Formats: sequence, C-alpha cells, structure tokens
Amino acid sequence: MNVRRRLASAVLLLAVPALASCTVNFDEQTDQPYNPSVGVDDRSGTVDILNAMVVSGTTGSGAVIATLVNNNQSTPDALRGVAGGGSDSSLKVTPGGATAIPAGGLLNLATNGKIAVRGESVKAGSFVTLTFTFERGKAITVECPVVANSSDYDGVTVPTGA
Repeated sequence: MNVRRRLASAVLLLAVPALASCTVNFDEQTDQPYNPSVGVDDRSGTVDILNAMVVSGTTGSGAVIATLVNNNQSTPDALRGVAGGGSDSSLKVTPGGATAIPAGGLLNLATNGKIAVRGESVKAGSFVTLTFTFERGKAITVECPVVANSSDYDGVTVPTGA
C-alpha cells in the first residue's frame, strides 16, 4: 500500500508540470493577431487603412468607411481620392467630407467622411475593389466587404438609390 502511494505521488509530481505547460507556447491563440471587425486592413504604406468597408443602404449604393492612420510623425498627409479598381473600375465614387490626415494622427471616414459609392457590384455580402490615393503616401488598393446598414453603423451617412 505504501509503495502505491509513493508511486502515485511521483507520477502526480511529474505530470503536473507537463500538463500545465501544454497550453503555454508561441502559437497560443491569444498570441495571434485578431481583427474582430468586418472590414479589411492594409498596412503597406505610410498611411494605414484600417477596417475599410462599404456600408450599403440599398443595392447599388453605399458609403465608404475606414480609419486612415498617418504613420509619419512629422508630416501631415491627405486623402486625395477613392476610386473603383480592377473589375470595379466602373464604380462611381463621390468624395466629400474631411480629407486631412494629421502627422501621427488619423482620419475616421465613418464620422468625418462622406464618400458615396454607386455601382452594380455594391450589394451586401459582396466585395468591391477600391483604390485610396494620398497626397504624399502611395496609392493602396483593397478588397472591401459590402455590409448591410444596421444599428452598428448609426453614425454613418448612407446614400440611398442606385
């Protein structure tokens, strides 16, 4: 009986560190990048495009929203335009709202932009190709999801009609 207890204690002492370390490694889910938003990100230029998407009120029209972050800490930049790209080059994009991106700052197109987009491919559940051009930074093309307008986008001015 005494031998069994000692053996059980030894097994337990050896098993605890091994079992405790099973969940600690460099591939843990909490160590992986995670973007809980619907939109897409592009960090390839001096201006990051974060959470870019089109919010559609009706099929054929929507509002382009994203957060534009200027990584240059000393020089401001500006959004010069948004246009359809690739197979979506026929999209009609109407600019509006603020365009200045302060040095080291950001421009939120959801609250400060009024960029309307119209075209056949603008329908909830699809993707459209948009090219963002900047005064100083390079042009960036992204595949943006088109989402239906909902209470999640209360502050977004969504155009109506195609």
